[in-house]
Amino acid sequence: MSDKNGSVRRATRVSLTEHAIGEIRRVIEAGTWPVGERIPSEAQLAENLGVGRTSVREAIRALAHAGLLVVKHGDGTYVQATDEGQVALQRRLRNARARDVIEARRGLDVMAARLAARHRSDDELAELRAAFEKRGVAAEQEDADAFTEADGVFHDTVARLSHNEIVYELYLGLSEAIRSSVRPDHCPTGFADDPDDSHTRLMETIAAGDAEGAAAAVLRMLDHQEALLRGSEVFDADDA
Repeated sequence: MSDKNGSVRRATRVSLTEHAIGEIRRVIEAGTWPVGERIPSEAQLAENLGVGRTSVREAIRALAHAGLLVVKHGDGTYVQATDEGQVALQRRLRNARARDVIEARRGLDVMAARLAARHRSDDELAELRAAFEKRGVAAEQEDADAFTEADGVFHDTVARLSHNEIVYELYLGLSEAIRSSVRPDHCPTGFADDPDDSHTRLMETIAAGDAEGAAAAVLRMLDHQEALLRGSEVFDADDA
């Protein structure tokens, strides 16, 4: 397949597994599969790459070990990071203090929301709505793992819609720490959103192109999250 459109290419004479690793890595780094997206099935990748499923399986295992992919048994394989530098930053910040995460988000999330409201396309808005709806379903089902991941994908998508590569890469570097800080089992009220339902407001203001409204929704969301976390084990550990 053509290299220009980000599609995977078929193997030639190099090691089949090495070819699969290189091609999957290339497509990830090109952004063809955004962070949080499920990649094609083993069978589909094997056909597209011109290799056996064993080679694809070994490639996925290697890229998961490198931190670029995450395998969710019974669900599929998802993009976790776009390059090793991002993985290194994620690992370094994985255990960041909850208060530090929220303070950092007051800068990054606000900027991402403003820019997303200004620059998102209609197709991108549809992606954001899908991520928002998936978050709502996970909350209704009170599935902590699914909710944490869906919330993360929603905010990752907002950052991507900013169309600012620096904002997006920095946000992805903080993504693991953010997911840890928003887990429902870290908050006294579990899956409850704030009274103003700031995530809905964020969705609506980005759709309306209201940059300042989107920024205000993020700040309300973070104020609420910080209030929930104060006095919890997460914040108490920061002061230990």
